[in-house]
Amino acid sequence: MDWSKISFDLWYEAGLRQGFIGPLVCAIHDGVPMTVDEEQSIIDREAVCVYVMRRYDSPEQKNDVEENHEPTRRRAGLCDEPM
Repeated sequence: MDWSKISFDLWYEAGLRQGFIGPLVCAIHDGVPMTVDEEQSIIDREAVCVYVMRRYDSPEQKNDVEENHEPTRRRAGLCDEPM
């Protein structure tokens, strides 16, 4: 399958079925999905990364988020600062 030619919805559905992504949750209201060990690492102030993929409702919202959130700009290659 040519993954570059499928829609996000099909990619998302395939990821859920194959178990390489989890369902969409709200990081603000639901919390970030983590294992018990990851939660304990945060409590212990250890470095833990839990990657989040932000869904945008519109191109305007994408621009507003990128304008407000420097790490998003940096990771998207929109600024010259290293990661």
